[in-house]
Amino acid sequence: MAEYASEGTQPEILFWVGCAGSFDSRAQKVTQAFCKILHQVGISFGILGTEESCTGDPARRAGNEFVFQMLALQNIETLNMYEVKKIVTACPHCFNTIKNEYPALGGNYEVVHHTQMLNELISAGKINIDEGDKKTKITYHDSCYLGRVNGEYDAPRGVIDSLKADFKEMKRSRTKGLCCGAGGAQMFKEDEPGDKRVNMERIEEALELDPDIILANCPFCITMLSDGLKGKDKQDDVMVYDLSEMIVQNNNW
Repeated sequence: MAEYASEGTQPEILFWVGCAGSFDSRAQKVTQAFCKILHQVGISFGILGTEESCTGDPARRAGNEFVFQMLALQNIETLNMYEVKKIVTACPHCFNTIKNEYPALGGNYEVVHHTQMLNELISAGKINIDEGDKKTKITYHDSCYLGRVNGEYDAPRGVIDSLKADFKEMKRSRTKGLCCGAGGAQMFKEDEPGDKRVNMERIEEALELDPDIILANCPFCITMLSDGLKGKDKQDDVMVYDLSEMIVQNNNW
């Protein structure tokens, strides 16, 4: 973001990478895929780099309001300094926090989840999807913070429809979707011995459809679903991808 500002031009969007997209090796691949798409369609974007801090979502969910507000106010000060207007992120947790919780602290921005932008670009003909393999069996996991919290179910499915694969819904989807087990700061909680993990429940539901690919829109969901596949020894048989990765693979970018 800073280099765009120093050149006297404002990028079209700020890509909010998020902690997972910055530091988790799996989520970094999603970051790279989405950036490839932005370059391909000619959308100018900036990032905050080292000036981007955690949104504070895990702290607030865990009950530490002080840490949340400290992180949020720091980010808002940085965003306002750069006069950011539109933010796109591939993390539903960042999306929800910046969109719905930052305004109360003085941070007012247009916030878009990357699946919403991808669906808009496809609908506008700016992303052309090659004819997919209709034999590839795909299912999709709704993340809580994009789905039930923010009511966005159609944009990801619009992207899936464009892939022209054999898509089937899990029995619990949309408003009845099951959490991956990481929401509400549960990602960082130790499980009680003997308890069945939520992600195992979810992956069993996905495997009932015998999919080749499980699609997701959240770095935490990707982690939990992948761990569930490992728990079932299915990690070599079923792949977990973000929607942006599927677009890049489909177009060989």
